[in-house]
Amino acid sequence: RTSTKGEVVFNTGMVGYPEALTDPSYRGQILVLTYPLIGNYGVPSMEEVDEFGLPRYFESRGVQIAGLVAATYSEDHSHWASTMSLGDWLGEAGVPGIHGVDTRFLTEKIRESGALLGKLVVAGSEGVEAEPFEDPNTRHLVAEVSTKEVVRYRLPEAAPKIRIVAIDCGMKFNIIRYFAKQHGAEVAVVPHDYDLEANPEKVSWDGVFCSNGPGDPERCEATIRSLRWAIERGGKPVFGICLGHQLLALAAGATTYKMKYGNRGMNQPCVDLRTTRCYMTSQNHGYAVDESRLPAEWRPLFINANDLSNEGIVHTTKPMFSVQFHPEAAGGPTDTAFLFDGFARLVEGAPPKLTVLDPSIYRQFSRGALKRVLLLGSGGLSIGQAGEFDYSGSQAIKALKEEGIDVVLINPNIATIQTSRDDDAPGQHLDPNAKHPWLGKRSNSSSCADHVYLLPVTAEWVRRVLDKERDIDGILVSMGGQTALNCGVELDKRGVFAKHGVRVLGTQIDAVVATEDREIFKQKLIEIDEPVARSVAVETVEDALAAATKVGYPCMARAAFALGGLGSGIVEDEAALRTLARKALAVSPQLLIERSMLGWKEVEYEVVRDSADNCVTVCNMENFDP
Repeated sequence: RTSTKGEVVFNTGMVGYPEALTDPSYRGQILVLTYPLIGNYGVPSMEEVDEFGLPRYFESRGVQIAGLVAATYSEDHSHWASTMSLGDWLGEAGVPGIHGVDTRFLTEKIRESGALLGKLVVAGSEGVEAEPFEDPNTRHLVAEVSTKEVVRYRLPEAAPKIRIVAIDCGMKFNIIRYFAKQHGAEVAVVPHDYDLEANPEKVSWDGVFCSNGPGDPERCEATIRSLRWAIERGGKPVFGICLGHQLLALAAGATTYKMKYGNRGMNQPCVDLRTTRCYMTSQNHGYAVDESRLPAEWRPLFINANDLSNEGIVHTTKPMFSVQFHPEAAGGPTDTAFLFDGFARLVEGAPPKLTVLDPSIYRQFSRGALKRVLLLGSGGLSIGQAGEFDYSGSQAIKALKEEGIDVVLINPNIATIQTSRDDDAPGQHLDPNAKHPWLGKRSNSSSCADHVYLLPVTAEWVRRVLDKERDIDGILVSMGGQTALNCGVELDKRGVFAKHGVRVLGTQIDAVVATEDREIFKQKLIEIDEPVARSVAVETVEDALAAATKVGYPCMARAAFALGGLGSGIVEDEAALRTLARKALAVSPQLLIERSMLGWKEVEYEVVRDSADNCVTVCNMENFDP
């Protein structure tokens, strides 16, 4: 219950507060968590250790933050690994916390004003409010968190494949795990001021790693000297992350600067300049490398997609590189963990893997090759049903029109945004004087397709539109929900796309079939070693009953290619299954009988992926049993 002072920073993670609060990079900082509910899964035991003797669930051996700010704190915690509440843990560490704060508003203020100093004042404290604010960056924070002696880590009873000397500037334990466990390395962790050239402890290494850490990089003069010696010596690979990235840049002859905002949180987008692929990364830093001051033999490797600041550098001839973000982030994301693999390959003496752009980005999805695109809408829906497909279709129309592409829409539902027009837009959706009144007339509305057909989204009607609109060269089937997907599969089976020379854009038909056909989807999961419930795909009622006997009651019946889960549900006995199977197979060609997951926790993620394999998690949700 003591007051505290420090730099106010934020973290956007939905999970991972035990890791964040023990991350030495947060030393001296008051941490604001933007996720609205904190503490609901408590804190695991610090006493439980892994095979290296490190606390299994933490990034250091104690709380590193100066204070914690949360919106809503859960007094009740529930998790199989939890041993105490977050509040009790902070209390034991003597770190104050406050909740009931609008943390998103506070984060917005930080983003508007830049780096802020703050105080967390506990009621009853005397004189704290009158004391001046304290900038932790004026302290040598790295010296506070670095190891004081050389410590070696390796897998027990296993000969090391490689030897790495890791300069500890506040290194997270998960880095040690990545090197020692994933790559079989012996990791010699040395203090931040260890002289690599003199090497007083006679440490043997095949590669040099410089870790993350807190504070101003220019204070780490001893570390910079060692890295400069490693660069000039030039024979062995060097890899740095976070603060280690800044220190390697300084050792190379570049400069760093204090950022106005800093980059915080677990969703910082970074672009790989070799491939243009963008990755979501975890970061917490207030300093950045000025890449304009890089020597000629160094090149930028990554760039931040938000503020365009430098996120990585690489030597043009020597096996040396660094990144600003955390590839090993515990709590996620770990999309860039391949950088550890690349460093390990260099240490082993293997040449770096060649990384080039995928030419299909230009060949298969050339914008200039598209002139007219047919968009399948969601079809006739009940009021309040599947509104997300109206939204996605409207956004697709907007994006296509911004590219100068003529858009033809098929959707019989007049009560949608995508079939509406601006009040001042000329033309109507239907031309009553046309030979065929169902043919759409051109609209100049920015929110509406250029041509709208108020027709059923069926294979036959789509074929007739393609017969009339001969110059259509692309079709989108993934923006209209199950109706459009099923229609696209049927058109492909009939050979309509091939006959008219129409390319399927976005989600391909084989991907639709693989996710909608229950048996194929099951096999796809098995291919990537994902566990699946025991199940049997059937096409008749009698086969469904036989499958349920094998799987056991209660069981889950899932209809394939079904709108909104129609024909799916949990059945308790044979009579209930017979009734459901008849209904399901009347609208679906296939039924999957699988083990019931009643009582299990189900977490669902909505993920969007583009042609460059960039993936963004739009949202996640926990589904509860009815």
